[in-house]
Amino acid sequence: MKANCWTGRNTVEVQNVPDPKILNARDAIVRITSSAICGSDLHLYDGYVPTMKRGDILGHEFMGEVVETGPEVGDLAVGDRVVVPFPIACGACAACENGLFSVCENSNPNAAMAEKLWGHSPSGIFGYSHMLGGYAGGQAEYARVPFADVGPIKIEDDLPDESVLFLSDIFPTGYMGAEMCDIKPGDVIAVWGAGPVGLFAVASAYMLGAERVIAIDRFDYRLKKAREQAGAETIDYEKVNVLEALAEMTGGRGPDACIDAVGMEAHHHVGPIHAYDRAKQATRMETERPHALREALIACKNGGTVSIIGVYGGLMDKFPIGSVMNRSLTIRTGQCHVQRYLKPLLKRIRKGEIDPSFVISHRMSLDDAPRGYDMFKHKRDDCTKVVLKPFSSAAYGTPRPSGGGA
Repeated sequence: MKANCWTGRNTVEVQNVPDPKILNARDAIVRITSSAICGSDLHLYDGYVPTMKRGDILGHEFMGEVVETGPEVGDLAVGDRVVVPFPIACGACAACENGLFSVCENSNPNAAMAEKLWGHSPSGIFGYSHMLGGYAGGQAEYARVPFADVGPIKIEDDLPDESVLFLSDIFPTGYMGAEMCDIKPGDVIAVWGAGPVGLFAVASAYMLGAERVIAIDRFDYRLKKAREQAGAETIDYEKVNVLEALAEMTGGRGPDACIDAVGMEAHHHVGPIHAYDRAKQATRMETERPHALREALIACKNGGTVSIIGVYGGLMDKFPIGSVMNRSLTIRTGQCHVQRYLKPLLKRIRKGEIDPSFVISHRMSLDDAPRGYDMFKHKRDDCTKVVLKPFSSAAYGTPRPSGGGA
């Protein structure tokens, strides 16, 4: 089969690799009809996530058709159309029983690697380094899905792929980011980052009752999408001082809650602190560029909440812990517990409350994945979100190629 593989820093390549096969009684094989490039894939692409190996198959946002199941997968059948969550979860450990699927205790076979950096291991994740399980990802023609009796959700109606694909990650992630803000009527929410996750955080904050949502970014086309398709007020941080603008927009109090949807490669256009972070990250003396998070913490009102859904990998400098402690701030964060949100968010899509496809800007074949990565990283051609199609629509239903492999 074809798959998009990591081949080194800032390079990916579509290669012919062995077809996946059933390795465990709870596995399924999915023929992928749609996949996507995620902003957090760029952290792998840029070389900031350790334990990647040349030839690793990327991708953790995908859906498709079940073509084979293990003997213990009783709730899926060949031919079922499914969306696959990015965290791999067993469904039976203490974390899973409490709905904390992204910290499943049983799905990361390389937990010892993660424990060295983080103390405890989160769940395994598709296509996201050997530290998080070494699982092959979904930017491919087929994928093995472990614990298939727990993760995938069946799509049993005629909703198009593009309306449900993002249940795999970015829609639930944005929604969880807003949910962690404990939004009350009248609240003002500020969201750093108007990429796909930030856009879903904006839309979700309104769904949960926010009165005003303010999106902060520097790209005109992303700010336009935040205004016109998600209903946000916007701030271009290259044109105004964000802290001053937020203070003026909130009567000096600050937003009731702030959402960091940027993560480890935050950008800031001026000042010595940005140069400091860039230099330390480039030399691997810190793993994050935390300007957006610092700004969110300083901007938030006294007693407010800062929700962190942008991906961070390790260590950062100049973290304003004094502001957090002295102003009674609450920090809430986590990789999204996607399985918890699948059914309620699918229900919202079916009711017409949101069509997640509004974030898509480009549709490409799997063969074009390297161009998609380059375009997405460099924000060329107003690129917001790239969806990859491993098979043409005419090929839907083509039998799985013969053969096997890991």
